[in-house]
Amino acid sequence: MKQEIYEITENRPLTDAVFRMRLNGDVSALSRPGQFVNIKLAGCFLRRPISVCDWDGNGLILVYKVVGQGTELMSRLAPGEKLDLLTGLGNGYDLSKSGDKPLLIGGGVGVPPLIGLARRLLEQGKSPRVLLGFNRAAEVFGVEEFTARGLSPDIATLDGSAGRKGLVTDLIAGADFDYVFTCGPEPMLKAVYQASSCGGQYSFEERMGCGFGACMGCSCRTKYGYKRICKDGPVLEREEIIW
Repeated sequence: MKQEIYEITENRPLTDAVFRMRLNGDVSALSRPGQFVNIKLAGCFLRRPISVCDWDGNGLILVYKVVGQGTELMSRLAPGEKLDLLTGLGNGYDLSKSGDKPLLIGGGVGVPPLIGLARRLLEQGKSPRVLLGFNRAAEVFGVEEFTARGLSPDIATLDGSAGRKGLVTDLIAGADFDYVFTCGPEPMLKAVYQASSCGGQYSFEERMGCGFGACMGCSCRTKYGYKRICKDGPVLEREEIIW
């Protein structure tokens, strides 16, 4: 974990509620896709945890949804402003277990960390298949990030206004894969678990206090004892999950 000051170079809407922010600064604490940062915001007592979408030598990209006071404040920040971040938080995805045909499944704001994951799997010579789920066409984002890398995501929307009508897990049937990486709301994660039988890594969301394991506020029970989602997660392996 490192605490650094980052400069905002981009902060633009992707949909009515989802924004893309680019921050320039030190990324040496980031080692795996699926990790997150904790952001200090003026007027907010607790930092706000946001998954890292991707990063390079110059900085990192966050894709976040406006759902409360903290993210609403973030959406109003302009390029040139600076933010205090704790970086390198969480365990992230372990790519060494990906198999030859990994399946990436994202729902809503669970999509961003899969973008950086897909890039690194491609760099390893893997050909991941990507399934994305949203409520409606107006909420779809991130597709171009995958297509720019030669991937063709399959999309499902609840109202059928884009892609296939239904849940993203409806797209699993008939897919050829030997490992699963997924991120999204817990009901979706449980449905992915039930619809697949191979190994996998599931990224969970949980309310966090400190973000680095000190307060124990985000502890959850697993088959191997209690784990802190912020420190021992947010990624749990299929074999240890208790629903």
